[in-house]
Amino acid sequence: MTQRQDPIRVMVVDDHPMWRDAVARDLAESGFEVVATAGDGEQAVRRAKAAAPDVLVLDLNLPAKPGVQVCKELVAHNPALRVLVLSASGEHADVLEAVKSGATGYLLKSASTGELLDAVRRTAVGDAVFTPGLAGLVLGEYRRLAAEPVPAPDAGEPGAPRLTDRETEVLRLVAKGLSYKQIAERLVISHRTVQNHVQNTLGKLQLHNRVELVRYAIERGLDDE
Repeated sequence: MTQRQDPIRVMVVDDHPMWRDAVARDLAESGFEVVATAGDGEQAVRRAKAAAPDVLVLDLNLPAKPGVQVCKELVAHNPALRVLVLSASGEHADVLEAVKSGATGYLLKSASTGELLDAVRRTAVGDAVFTPGLAGLVLGEYRRLAAEPVPAPDAGEPGAPRLTDRETEVLRLVAKGLSYKQIAERLVISHRTVQNHVQNTLGKLQLHNRVELVRYAIERGLDDE
């Protein structure tokens, strides 16, 4: 499997200057390209749109505009953006709100530098990264959401989008909570191929991120197959 050659572009958003600078320095020293930092929500939205990072490392507790709103606006602006929340709060409500706003992962600030660097690398390639114990919570919430009546993305259109057998297979494993790496190993294909299948599926279903994709799959019972 070919490795990504160009450095991962990262932006760090936190209202504590010392913490923000320390995280940015750790990332830069480990080979990431830190393209911007910001200390409040309004600044974060402006600078992220200009700097176009691959990964946004985002605190939730921000002045001017809360982190979840920052996440929602930026993911809507650029669906390819990956957002890794780095928060002091492990409250379930905060975790679920972040995921619903489009965050790809959620890491507590008690994580080690090594765990953070690994989380940013994995987030950049589309893996959902959660502090241990939170992944099950998020999957449970996907299931609860799926039980609510929501119009399907293809409602009112003449015929549902057709997925290939492999796309459906990947979608089923995503819904079961497997990472892209685990899916690649299970199906004996490359990580990049898994990413391509997911991107194709998102396009066909007119969905924007992994959260919506999992919800779509669970609504159709694919996680139980």
